[in-house]
Amino acid sequence: MSEINEKSWKNRLLYTTSNPADDRSRMRAVANNLILHLHPTKVPAPALRFSYTWGLGGLSAMLATLLVATGILLMFRYDASVERAYSSILYLETQVPLGSLVRAIHHWSANLLVVTLFLHLLRVFYTGGFKLGRATNWIIGIVLLLVVLAFNFTGYLLPWDQLAYWAITVGTSLLSYIPLMGETVSKFLLAGPEVGQGALRNFYAIHVAVLPVLLVALMSYHFWKVRKDGGISQPQTDARTRVERVTTIPHLVRLELAAALALIAGLLVWAMLVPAPLEALADPTHPPNPAKAAWYFMGLQELLLHMHPLATMLLVGLVLAGLVLLPRWETFGEDIGIYFRSRPGRGAAIAGLVMSLLLVPMLVIADELWLDLPALLPTWPVFISNGLIPLLLTLAGLAAIYLTLRWVGGANHGEALVGLFTFLMTSLILLTIIGVYFRGPGMTLIWPF
Repeated sequence: MSEINEKSWKNRLLYTTSNPADDRSRMRAVANNLILHLHPTKVPAPALRFSYTWGLGGLSAMLATLLVATGILLMFRYDASVERAYSSILYLETQVPLGSLVRAIHHWSANLLVVTLFLHLLRVFYTGGFKLGRATNWIIGIVLLLVVLAFNFTGYLLPWDQLAYWAITVGTSLLSYIPLMGETVSKFLLAGPEVGQGALRNFYAIHVAVLPVLLVALMSYHFWKVRKDGGISQPQTDARTRVERVTTIPHLVRLELAAALALIAGLLVWAMLVPAPLEALADPTHPPNPAKAAWYFMGLQELLLHMHPLATMLLVGLVLAGLVLLPRWETFGEDIGIYFRSRPGRGAAIAGLVMSLLLVPMLVIADELWLDLPALLPTWPVFISNGLIPLLLTLAGLAAIYLTLRWVGGANHGEALVGLFTFLMTSLILLTIIGVYFRGPGMTLIWPF
């Protein structure tokens, strides 16, 4: 009996069918197979190349699984009250066996998930994975990245230390600048005029109840849609070219298992060597100098130093809207599955990278040391002198980059978009690095080395 049960579970998890010629048996096997609910029975052999996908989708799914598992364990010892939240974390770190390790795995998995999802978005864009009917999944991927950012944001407050308290204070103040709904969202999250018991309760409820449901639902749909779309995007081939297809089991599963084990091993070693940070108990009367948001919002905080908050939020909103509408702007699908679309597209990406590396630091230094539009235009409203003018200049600069890549660089529409996208993403990374490492007391520029 035990052998029969063991074979049944193996069939559900791994095996497809004992008689491939029998279509009915094959369909029954797929219906009863957990892995083949997530993957097609066969995949193109080129899709298994690590240098094409870098395993970023699977690594992100593995990190999400680790976060759910470690998060459940942490819930057994955490107390969401301002009187006991910090002491419960301290007890977890010092008294609970393996408590510090579990918390470290949870903390670093959350940070790494932001990175892998961001890189996954870059990979999908550069290979044109949003084309040929894949627009819905592209949008779902963007929403998933925003959900993960919300996960990190709500979880950041829970230790109730100085780092968490003031990072959330800054973060919620950034939310209040969102037009129309920002103030309402900020007040709802805080449940009061400042970060306190109401905010801690709300953040905890959203973190452990609301966002997990959204994450699981979106991830399930995302994986299902990848399968319905025919698997990972691949270059187009003519009818005479035969693309080798291999069975998901064992070829794809073997690679996924190896990547998952390598990720877990690396994360475990890192968590043992670098514990999750925990500063002194939160003290609302002693703000740190400088008070910074969490690292994944530092690009936004840096941008707020250079233009009016409303203009900053409008710029961010326009970029997000552009990403959502990208499948409508770039409809040419014959270059799907080809990195950077073509050789000229690779050149456009390099041009966008170089322009960002040169322009962004120069503009940050110029605005910090010399450029002061409100002082130059003292009679103008601040929203115009420090908001509308910088916003229009930024949009004009982005348009100039696109047109330069088209007219001077000889790129077509899709290749120019690759260069513009590279400029934007590199600029976001640079602004984040500047905000994290090059801002000192009073948020002034410093040299940290």
